[in-house]
Amino acid sequence: MCAAPSLALAKTERRVLSRYAVNVALDVIALRSGVPENLPGRCTDLSEGGVGAMVAGELPVGQQVAVEFRLPNVGVPVRARALVRYQGRLHYGFEFIGLAVDQRELIRYWTFQAQPEKALPVPLPKPEPVLSEVPAPVIPLSTPSPSAPKIRVSRRWFNLLLAAMLLIAVVGWWKWQHSWNELESTVSAAKNVPLRVAPETMEMRIVSRIEPIYPEEARRTGKQGLAVLDVVVGADGAVTQLRPVSGDTLLVKAATDAVRAWKFEPYQFSGHAVEVETTIAVEFRLN
Repeated sequence: MCAAPSLALAKTERRVLSRYAVNVALDVIALRSGVPENLPGRCTDLSEGGVGAMVAGELPVGQQVAVEFRLPNVGVPVRARALVRYQGRLHYGFEFIGLAVDQRELIRYWTFQAQPEKALPVPLPKPEPVLSEVPAPVIPLSTPSPSAPKIRVSRRWFNLLLAAMLLIAVVGWWKWQHSWNELESTVSAAKNVPLRVAPETMEMRIVSRIEPIYPEEARRTGKQGLAVLDVVVGADGAVTQLRPVSGDTLLVKAATDAVRAWKFEPYQFSGHAVEVETTIAVEFRLN
C-alpha cells in the first residue's frame, strides 16, 4: 500500500470552444521568487480550453499558475495548471496546460448539464467590406459647392443628453465599485483559508507514517483501489482535519484512521510555519 497522487496529463488543443457563464470562487497559486502565493478570485466563464476570472492580484501575461475551483453540482474540485493569456485590470484569461483527463471530463459533464442560455457567444471575424469600383462624379468648376446644413440642438435636448451621460457614468462606477467590494470580501474570507500545497511536496515532508489496516470485509469481498482524502496539516505538522473525496466507504474509513496519525515537517511560508491543505491518495491493493 502506498500514498501517491495520480497525475495523468492530456495535451490541450488550441481551438475555438463554447464558453459558459459561471460564478464560483477561484483560487490561483502563483510563484513569487520561488514562494507560492495564493490569490483569490471568481470565475466568470468556462470552457474546456480555459477559464475567465476576476483575480485580486497582479499576474503578468505568460506566467504559469495553478487554478482550483468547484463547479455547481460537482463535488470534486477542478485543479489544473494554466497560462495567463489575457490581463486587463482585474480581469484575466487562463488557458489550461496539460489538463488531466479526469479534470477535462468534469468540465465536459458540467457543460453538458448547463442550460443552453449559459453558453456565451463565440466572437466571429468581421467580414471585410467589398468596395465596388464606381468612378467619382465629376463636378464642374463653375458649380458652387453646397454649404453644409447647420444642426441646431435646443437647450432642452442638450440637458437630456448631458443627464443621460451622467447616468451612464454613475451606473458604470456603481458596477465597478460593487465588483471591487465583492473581491475585497473574497480576499478577507481567504485570509482564514489554509494555503494549498501540492501532494508531491507534502509527500516529501512526511516524518512518520502509519500504514492503514486492510479491512477484513473489503479483503473478503475483493475490494481494492484508491481512497482520496483532503487533509489540513497544522503549523506543528499534525493532521487537524480530514475530508473524504472519493473511494469505497470501507477503504476511506481505514485510510482516515491511519492518516489521522501521520506527522509532517511543518511547512514554511515567509519564514514562518503555517497551516496548509493538501490531497492524499492511499492505495489498497490485494496481493
